[in-house]
Amino acid sequence: MKLSPAHRLRGRIRLPGDKSISHRAALIAALADGPSEIANFSTARDCASTLACLQGLGISLEQTDDKLKFPGGQTLASPNKPLDCGNSGSTMRILAGVLAGHDLSAELIGDESLSSRPMRRIIEPLELMGARIEAAGGKPPLKLRGAGNPRPITYKLPVASAQVKSAILFAALNAHGQTTVIETSPTRDHTERLFNGFGVPVRTNNLSVTLDGPARFTGGAITIPGDISSAAFFVAAAMLLPGSDLVIEDVGLNPTRAAFVEVLRSWGGEVEQSDLRSERNEPVGTLRVRGGLNATPGSEDRILSGSMIPALIDELPLLAVVGTQIKGGIEIRDAAELRHKESDRLATTAKNLRAMGAEIEESVDGLHVFGPTQLRGAAIDAYGDHRIAMAFSVAALIADGETEIRGSGSAAVSFPEFYDLLHSLIET
Repeated sequence: MKLSPAHRLRGRIRLPGDKSISHRAALIAALADGPSEIANFSTARDCASTLACLQGLGISLEQTDDKLKFPGGQTLASPNKPLDCGNSGSTMRILAGVLAGHDLSAELIGDESLSSRPMRRIIEPLELMGARIEAAGGKPPLKLRGAGNPRPITYKLPVASAQVKSAILFAALNAHGQTTVIETSPTRDHTERLFNGFGVPVRTNNLSVTLDGPARFTGGAITIPGDISSAAFFVAAAMLLPGSDLVIEDVGLNPTRAAFVEVLRSWGGEVEQSDLRSERNEPVGTLRVRGGLNATPGSEDRILSGSMIPALIDELPLLAVVGTQIKGGIEIRDAAELRHKESDRLATTAKNLRAMGAEIEESVDGLHVFGPTQLRGAAIDAYGDHRIAMAFSVAALIADGETEIRGSGSAAVSFPEFYDLLHSLIET
């Protein structure tokens, strides 16, 4: 994909359904008593992997152009072949939790990227609950034997992870007793919101989440909000291009996911929220972005670290791109988790920004991005990572000269429509 500098972005768009919510909604619908109907299900390849795995477990579903329907009252069965999670860490980790609470055996496999990612973080708590999991070196493939009658546990997460928290809570649905997950810092809370929204009460208290099992979901309808992580690329691009005026309708505004909006505001971005409402406990609304950086951030606003990181984890490569335009630059700290994503996102972000003329210092757990810098067009490698491809597509819009994004097709992992939507908004 080759991209040229843009003058501004203008238009009004709606986005495909949130990837994180779609994964969880499909798993809930598969386990629920009674029928469920999901509208605006994510078009991401990752979410298709979740549906394929559910079908491999004997779950029937009907998918039309605009709805995904589950009959409800179904029972999971041991698959007759490995369940292919593709590139989706969410599928593998959360589905492992589902399977850990059922009396069945399964093997979970993934692509080359997923096969390199750490799984000990789910193996430990799920084995404490009674599941048996084989994984060479703590990495996929996972050979899992579910507990059937899992033990309730109290477990403190050693690493902040919404996926691990979710895996434990799904396993706890069949446990007799109280299961509590304790976090070191807040992570996205879609699982808790959706459990409550579909009839399984969970209690939250500061950094703990508690579920009393056994419990069953009640089926129902949900319209998945637009993906806020997908919206981030358009919000940032519009902010960086003076004269832009962009409206994004019906987008998820969950506080554990929309933290990047506050960061961009603190850096001088003009982003407004309106039409706020709720969908199965998930906040939804409209964002309007007007172009231009209208403030000089203080030093405290230019450091992203500590408890901020879990809420910004998907947007950090993009925020590094934006940071090249910020007076005084930015720093990202405490983000070693980025080294265990689809690519080593600290290394790939640093390498690509340097190729575009930015000055970057890379540390074990972060980046120091110097700015402001006029980026220049370059040949960029996405390293098979969807978020790197899209972040540097934003960089291309503000660079001098043409930029080539090698491996841009990886955007389809989370956002197949990204480039078509982007081109529809660009004014050159």
